[in-house]
Amino acid sequence: MPQQHRAKLTRRAILVGAAEEFDVIGYDAATLSSILRRCGITKGAFYFHFADKEAVAEALARQYLRNLAEMRKQWFGRGLDPLSTLVGLTGEAARRVERDVVLRSGLLLACQRIGAESGDGWDEVFDELVRKAAEAGQLRPGVDPAEAARVLYAALVGAHAVGDDPVGLADRFAEVWRVVLAGVAGEGWGADAEPTG
Repeated sequence: MPQQHRAKLTRRAILVGAAEEFDVIGYDAATLSSILRRCGITKGAFYFHFADKEAVAEALARQYLRNLAEMRKQWFGRGLDPLSTLVGLTGEAARRVERDVVLRSGLLLACQRIGAESGDGWDEVFDELVRKAAEAGQLRPGVDPAEAARVLYAALVGAHAVGDDPVGLADRFAEVWRVVLAGVAGEGWGADAEPTG
């Protein structure tokens, strides 16, 4: 049992070290030796868990996707209206990405289609929830749900891209929501999940 616990700790150290290295210099620039230096693991220990740098990247992307699926399930299960669900889900995701280098690295890898053949699915989530918001009468008259979903998604991706530092991502998302919802949401909509950082 202690050996199994030690193996889990080693695997976690490799994932964190690789995530930190990818976060600082990017996936392409990171080398196996730089990852090993950062996490303090021997090559032998590394190869016990992973075949190469790409296998670590795939594990990070899969972990991010599992975490994201869990967050989606929780937010979809809260019984909130569609816009509140979308605002709350994206806010929580932003806060987690700010704090957790493993998730942040997994997000970037998934967006690069490393370990995630079809990206992370955020665009589908936006499309679904904005369409449901339109069906629920939450959008202003004349707002095209598909168009609104694309603009909202692009605005949040842009808010993520403009900051070199992950700190403040949730605040940048909250700014986007305040501005964009003013033009998209119907007058009767009041967020159950306020767009705050």
